[in-house]
Amino acid sequence: MNIGIVCYPTFGGSGVVATELGIALAHKGHKVHFITYSQPFRLNQFNENLFYHEVNVNDYPLFDYQPYESVLASKIVDVAIYERLDVLHVHYAIPHASVAYLAQQILKSRKIKLPYITTLHGTDITLVGQDPSFEPVIFFSLNNSNAITSVSESLRKDTLKTFKIANDIKVIPNFIKIEDYKSPTEACHRKNFAAPNERILIHISNFRKVKRVEDVLRVFDIVRKKIPCKLILVGDGPERPAIDKLCRELNTCSDIISVGKIANPKEVLSIADVFILPSETESFGLSALEAMAVKIPVISSNTGGIPELNVHGKTGYMSKVGDYEDMAKNTIALLSDEKTFQQFRENAFEQAKKFDIETILPMYEKLYKEVIAAGI
Repeated sequence: MNIGIVCYPTFGGSGVVATELGIALAHKGHKVHFITYSQPFRLNQFNENLFYHEVNVNDYPLFDYQPYESVLASKIVDVAIYERLDVLHVHYAIPHASVAYLAQQILKSRKIKLPYITTLHGTDITLVGQDPSFEPVIFFSLNNSNAITSVSESLRKDTLKTFKIANDIKVIPNFIKIEDYKSPTEACHRKNFAAPNERILIHISNFRKVKRVEDVLRVFDIVRKKIPCKLILVGDGPERPAIDKLCRELNTCSDIISVGKIANPKEVLSIADVFILPSETESFGLSALEAMAVKIPVISSNTGGIPELNVHGKTGYMSKVGDYEDMAKNTIALLSDEKTFQQFRENAFEQAKKFDIETILPMYEKLYKEVIAAGI
């Protein structure tokens, strides 16, 4: 198949999943064309089946906001015609689904058929999609998608509840390539971050308010008074000033290591003991899955799609959103019982194996073939 993929190329779950999916499809022999405004940060390998088409937006003084959607639609049309795309797969509804519909109609006027699939990743529905100004466009473009997928059952239900669309939504969960996590790494040494008697807690996110990173610091503050430990923060974002302010108030800054954005967090995850994910809402929890793949139990909130991944009392523990005291209590209990901790580590890895790309990829391939066969 000849597949076009539109995604955001920046750090974030939707871009990671789209890129890793494209790479896996290319390894299976499909030709994959990424269409976006910069090269996806994980698209860092050469493969004869992988292609990148950059969307360039000229700076016209006439516009306060440059017309990215129009330029993207034109680029999709160009790639579809000259690369003979069979199907277009857009990740994140806003604005990609509506742009895909526009490109499809332009191609249709030229007697070219290009079905498109929209994959919902979470905040395009639960956060941005809640803005009434987006509602008509999202409703229309989702209803006109040739297929829709969501990364969790929770997100599927939220979408149907919010937009009441008639189109069916198929759940295809996020994934990892488990083989990439089996081999121990020497790139990151635990001794550089913590003493032999100290545990390491870790959190990875884009530091937006919905991630509740301040709760991570409050969990850590409680845990460190009972168990010697360090906290590693991976990522950056708008809540960074508030986080820095809180660590000074709690007097924990000396025990917190902030490493910023990391393209592939496997190395730093491999030295940690517990992953903290206290999000206000989380459509799936890809960073938690990556942690589980290196045998790290997860302490999380119980919101969104997290319960579909983190099994309470087996791969970690879940608490109500905002209940950082319960999260801290669970972390202390887990780290205080070595036998339970080791069992949770093994359970986490076994759970992660269920989301291996080898299991998930055939679901997408099957959907592509169905959509192509159905036509438009």
